[in-house]
Amino acid sequence: MDYEHCSKERSASLDLLLRFQRLLVSKLYPGDCVGQVPNTYSPDQLGVGSLLKKYTALLCTHISDILPVATSIASTSHRHFAEVSYVVDGDLTGILLPELVVSIVLLLSKNAGLMQEAGAIPLLAGLLEHLDRFNHLAPGKERDDNEDLAWPGIMGSFFTGQSCRNNEEVTLIRKADLENHNKDGGFWTVIDGKVYDIKDFQTQSLTGNSIL
Repeated sequence: MDYEHCSKERSASLDLLLRFQRLLVSKLYPGDCVGQVPNTYSPDQLGVGSLLKKYTALLCTHISDILPVATSIASTSHRHFAEVSYVVDGDLTGILLPELVVSIVLLLSKNAGLMQEAGAIPLLAGLLEHLDRFNHLAPGKERDDNEDLAWPGIMGSFFTGQSCRNNEEVTLIRKADLENHNKDGGFWTVIDGKVYDIKDFQTQSLTGNSIL
């Protein structure tokens, strides 16, 4: 259902590219083959592998052109970053690239020799620097880095005491403290057990106090 909903919002050409990408991956995915000698590949497999390399090269070229421009605009402000992220998410970068990376990792685990023969992986590695620069502009990046690569939603370092520095930064705010602060003109709110001060955002927001 999610796929059908998303496909209606995509352009026909982008949807066609996604189908073509999935077709390439399916042709390279090893089936229940009986009697094939290990590390030997049919001309068809090598041909599809070569086609995957060319497809990946074209995709990486497009993304390498897009991301520096996106990074330049997104560095202006958090609002610009949010707008640019929305655009990138609907572009080849946000639709084709994530699934391609996952698919290649899957193929690599199933048939490493064929994937090395195809040579698509080094092309993707060339995107790391561009992606890293863009991701470093994300709001809250410093906080995420300080969580020692914890799984999303699991703040292990806060609860297990593995990171003394992070434990020292945690301030516990009681419900009464929050209510008293807001009575004095402040604007604290709680989201997922964390207290956020949105007083400055209140003056900039166009939505009005009732929604906040």
